[in-house]
Amino acid sequence: EDILEIAEQHPGRFIPFCNVDPRWMTNASGAPLGDMLRYYADKGCKGVGEVCANLPFLHPMVQNLFKHVQDAGLPLTFHISPQIGNNYGLYDDPGLPQLERSLQLFPKLKFFGHSQAFWAEIGRLETPGDRAGYPAYPIKEEGVVPKLMRRYENLYGDLSAGSGCNALQRDPAFAVQFLNEFQDRLFFGTDICAPDTPTPLVDFLLKLRDEKKISEEVFQKIARLNAIKILHL
Repeated sequence: EDILEIAEQHPGRFIPFCNVDPRWMTNASGAPLGDMLRYYADKGCKGVGEVCANLPFLHPMVQNLFKHVQDAGLPLTFHISPQIGNNYGLYDDPGLPQLERSLQLFPKLKFFGHSQAFWAEIGRLETPGDRAGYPAYPIKEEGVVPKLMRRYENLYGDLSAGSGCNALQRDPAFAVQFLNEFQDRLFFGTDICAPDTPTPLVDFLLKLRDEKKISEEVFQKIARLNAIKILHL
């Protein structure tokens, strides 16, 4: 409600999302979460997330949330946790098999991938522990993220935060290939609304554009046009 009030006070400056915990209402796999989602969609919310409940992707209550978000016609941003407990985010195993199954089960739901445990897998992991942080080594072999994006058109990439930026900066040559291949399904973002937070992704994308490693068209898609299209702005 606070976000909706802020968006109403500053039209055109804020794009509201809503966040619905899969355990809300009845704490059951049959919870009628669609009622809540339709309410927020009618109020102007353009998406759901980021979903941070520390439950497995394939938990029945999470799958119930996905079903209702798909039915509401909203996209969903998820945060992946590499573990259950002492962390936040939906849990998945190395290689993201639970995400893949969810992509198969909900083909009309646009999933926005986000967080360290998602973006670390842009390249093949050297150790499973790399999922919890920001791998600095170059990408010798592509990981599961580009493979899933190639296989499932309903998977998108949220480049916000250190996780998205690191995924690109760790190997600029691979980043150029990735940005060009998936230019229609990537979004610039800042992760949190904190004016003093550095945004190195801005400088990185501008540098690639200025060096003509990505075109002005690709830059504009990632910077704003994809969001305008997918969020119906």
